[in-house]
Amino acid sequence: MKRWHGLGWSTGVRLGQPFGWLWGAYGTSALGTWLAFGAFPLIAVRVLDAGPAEVAALSSVGAAVGAVVAVPLGPWVEFRRKRPVLIAMDLVRCAALLTIPVAFAFGVLGFLQLLLVTVVVAAADITFRAASGAYLKILLPAEDLLVANARFESTSWTTTIVGPPLGGLAIGLLGPVATVVADAVSYLLSALGIRAMGGHEAPPEARKTTRLRARDLLDGWRYILADATLRPLFLNTALFNGLVMAAQPLLTVLMLGPLGFAPWQYGLAFAAPSIAGLLGSRLAGPLVARFGGHRVLVVTGALRALWSVGLAFVGSGTGGLLLVMGVEAGLIFCCGVFNPVQATCRLERTPAERVARTLSAWAVTTKASTALLTAVWGLLGALLGPRTAIGLAGLLLLATPLLLPRRTKSAPAEPRPEPSAA
Repeated sequence: MKRWHGLGWSTGVRLGQPFGWLWGAYGTSALGTWLAFGAFPLIAVRVLDAGPAEVAALSSVGAAVGAVVAVPLGPWVEFRRKRPVLIAMDLVRCAALLTIPVAFAFGVLGFLQLLLVTVVVAAADITFRAASGAYLKILLPAEDLLVANARFESTSWTTTIVGPPLGGLAIGLLGPVATVVADAVSYLLSALGIRAMGGHEAPPEARKTTRLRARDLLDGWRYILADATLRPLFLNTALFNGLVMAAQPLLTVLMLGPLGFAPWQYGLAFAAPSIAGLLGSRLAGPLVARFGGHRVLVVTGALRALWSVGLAFVGSGTGGLLLVMGVEAGLIFCCGVFNPVQATCRLERTPAERVARTLSAWAVTTKASTALLTAVWGLLGALLGPRTAIGLAGLLLLATPLLLPRRTKSAPAEPRPEPSAA
């Protein structure tokens, strides 16, 4: 990949104060998200007496509908300044989440409201990701993108380690709605941080019409599928993420049901291995500097597919717990290296005027495929049993490296943004 071979790396690279504000905003909202991890299903079960079908709908239907709602937002973001969009999406998520504690306080909270909030938050998440990727490409030169993406990845795994235990403690002391309030406040703080970045963002390229055309909705997918590197990477990511996430609910049922693990053991099995993701993200830059971006992308992309099949053999007791932790640690380490390298590849190969549409199409497809495969694997789990369905997902994951790009051509050349853009 362009500029990756021989890329210098230093954890002390200074990316400037504007990036520092953006990074801080990301970390704040990520911590809020992990504090509220599992809050919606908990509220649905404990407050609204929801059944399994309703709880499954919160994670699958809500995300799928949110992805559909986000489809026209990618082209809409492309032709607008990105920083105001980032602030707006943070405020939308904050406002949507705050409706839950307000309704709870007045005794009018219902399941439909929970579902609608998941739709709004999912659509805003996708739009925020698209705008933030486009803004990052404006903010930093290409040689700093991997450093920035690795820092985001490192922050993500750090909040994954810290957030759920603190969230569980807050729920135990203050009730199930407390972490939703914390999540809403984190988005407000994120908006304030992005607002504090200051500076002037150059207006995007003008277009002949302000109306959203039908062809604009598919432009992101057209660009991805026409690129010889992005196309296989896109298909690999959608299938890999979908299969990994589809097996998680079944593993939850297996561990907390027949295998008899306590809730704290289940939480430990997934929180502790996140340390491996933090380590992997820290090694992404040095590995790229030594071996080149394409080789790291393909090797770690293949290695991350080898682990999940081991979850089909998990047993009870300490041995079973250690097996889950070992499998998750190996998987998460490979993802910790792979994710920032993939994100950098995506940004380098996408012209600045197409980033928002491309990232939006990517996120919509990933969320939709995850929701679909989660629903399918729920049916397979009911028909074949959780362990068999988990093993089937693991076997299919072994084939996903075939979708990785075999070679990476140079990224298309494009002009550097004006200094006033950031």
